[in-house]
Amino acid sequence: MGRRESRAGAGLTGSLELGAGRTQRTSGPLGSCRSWRWPAELSFLSACSFGGVCAMGDPERPEAARLDQDERSSSDTNENEIKSNEEPLLRKSSRRFVIFPIQYPDIWKMYKQAQASFWTAEEVDLSKDLPHWNKLKADEKYFISHILAFFAASDGIVNENLVERFSQEVQVPEARCFYGFQILIENVHSEMYSLLIDTYIRDPKKREFLFNAIETMPYVKKKADWALRWIADRKSTFGERVVAFAAVEGVFFSGSFAAIFWLKKRGLMPGLTFSNELISRDEGLHCDFACLMFQYLVNKPSEERVREIIVDAVKIEQEFLTEALPVGLIGMNCILMKQYIEFVADRLLVELGFSKFFQAENPFDFMENISLEGKTNFFEKRVSEYQRFAVMAETTDNVFTLDADF
Repeated sequence: MGRRESRAGAGLTGSLELGAGRTQRTSGPLGSCRSWRWPAELSFLSACSFGGVCAMGDPERPEAARLDQDERSSSDTNENEIKSNEEPLLRKSSRRFVIFPIQYPDIWKMYKQAQASFWTAEEVDLSKDLPHWNKLKADEKYFISHILAFFAASDGIVNENLVERFSQEVQVPEARCFYGFQILIENVHSEMYSLLIDTYIRDPKKREFLFNAIETMPYVKKKADWALRWIADRKSTFGERVVAFAAVEGVFFSGSFAAIFWLKKRGLMPGLTFSNELISRDEGLHCDFACLMFQYLVNKPSEERVREIIVDAVKIEQEFLTEALPVGLIGMNCILMKQYIEFVADRLLVELGFSKFFQAENPFDFMENISLEGKTNFFEKRVSEYQRFAVMAETTDNVFTLDADF
């Protein structure tokens, strides 16, 4: 029996098998539902692969069980979906519902790394930030507040892609575990940025302006639109979109992270800069995970296509931080910021398995400890050794014993 998946935003759809060989479509508000084949004696049962939702129906209505073959092979099926059967990461299997035995140890290890680094917004102390904020120059306040506005919206866009596309496309349980945890931590990031805005900005109208940055700030909208187009694009391959969102988290965020670390170098805003450490570490891991997923692809986009996507992101980020919201407002050098963004892009190209394009060096010595290249690897650094106890330990390390002294 052929199978058909619903498109994002089209509601909960799927195929149910009624008795022997009969099928029924289901619909509802919760994501996509895939076709299932069950023994004839199980007359009516359906389960969703994302979210663990089960749907029940009326087996007495055989007319509802007729699914037109033409509809199942409609325009929703395109060349990219056919090619997905060639990709181990995207190929459907009943094993996608069971985690053990681990088939992709490196993917699983990265998921456990993400778990070990979990944190919450309540753990960041903002009590010392307000005195610093009140002493900042007007230009510095303007820059910081607008950077936070961009970040507050961007994490939601990353989650939109994870929920609408990647989590539904990828069939490997280890990768789904990572995406599920990434969704969680992106929510923490978004909450943290919102709390920062809420703490620093006392005027309700200004707060509302910042919280609606995608609509109120053209330069934020330009970056958001670039990412949203990739989410909506039904013609692009999975590999192209992996690269695009690696660029979102590895290029679009890089300059803003560097700008906040510049404030840390000056001894300013301890709560903001500590949260920036935690978030930049998380985003580095997410970018590294995208590169790992890319390496598993059979049908990779060409080097020329990958370079085109990343260079496009670089141009938008350079314009954002040197023209629309210039880092000169906080005393940084705009030319060096352009170079830094190119340096980060080169590192991303190398991580994806390609050669450097810009041949740029890191112009910011203070970024050496978190940069994508240098003495400390951005993707492996644990800020202040912040890590959940025992998450990365082997299961054999925790053995019950009666040898303890009391």
